[in-house]
Amino acid sequence: MIKSMTGFGRCEISEGTKKVTLEMKAVNHRYLDVSVKMPKKLNMFETAIRNELKNHIQRGKVDLFITYEDAAEGMAVIRYNKETAAEYVRYFAQMASDFSLDNDIRVSTLARCPEVLVMDEQSEDEEEIWKLLLRALNGAAQNFVDTRIREGENLKADLLIKLDEMLKNVDFIAERSPQIIAEYRERLTDKVRELLGDRTVDEGRIITEVTIYADKICVDEEIVRLRSHIEAVSKALQDGGSIGRKLDFLAQEMNREANTILSKSNDLSISNCGIELKTTIEKVREQMQNIE
Repeated sequence: MIKSMTGFGRCEISEGTKKVTLEMKAVNHRYLDVSVKMPKKLNMFETAIRNELKNHIQRGKVDLFITYEDAAEGMAVIRYNKETAAEYVRYFAQMASDFSLDNDIRVSTLARCPEVLVMDEQSEDEEEIWKLLLRALNGAAQNFVDTRIREGENLKADLLIKLDEMLKNVDFIAERSPQIIAEYRERLTDKVRELLGDRTVDEGRIITEVTIYADKICVDEEIVRLRSHIEAVSKALQDGGSIGRKLDFLAQEMNREANTILSKSNDLSISNCGIELKTTIEKVREQMQNIE
């Protein structure tokens, strides 16, 4: 299967008080170019996110948007320091003994002593956040890849139709080329006879001129290469994979052969066919540039 380079994916994962929402979209690009926008507290995961994306995407300009919410964020937790409280109790008892005082310590009194009860903010569990983020990333990436595959299959179907059109043009040029030479020989012979009148026509000279002309307009090599390139594109589409760069190269080669055919042609029907061929190749190339 082949994949388009445009796509969109979204995933939202909630667990406990935490929620991660991740969206990703992409357009065609020569290489893999990832832009990540997320809260600063998630910056520590950026390298891991980029490495994970490489398992799903080879080419394209990808924009990644991440939001993170934690309903428990900022909530404080009371921590009881038993050892500190025990120290206070021991010293209170010693003070009562040293000065013959009543040891009237109460829980409320002890609780007001420094460091007995401490308010701590809940610490973030980085491993837990990463697991949540990774689930959202893989979910969005899978949706993203699915849209790419669907569009890629549509591109493939359209390209195969256009390749058939190109083959028809190539077949017409291949069939028409020998006819041009035969027509040229006939015109040349008629012209010579008209000029010489009753004198004998030098067939050897006619053959030489026709040979020179045939060599000048010959496009056999271009036709063979065009057919070979079209076959290579068709095979690559059937094989699938990351073939975008290969297809772009083949499209350039097909365009070069079509230009050569046009430059050699002095026949209106072949010229028109060559222009149609170039137009189709350009359409094909535009489509290919959107394949991963």
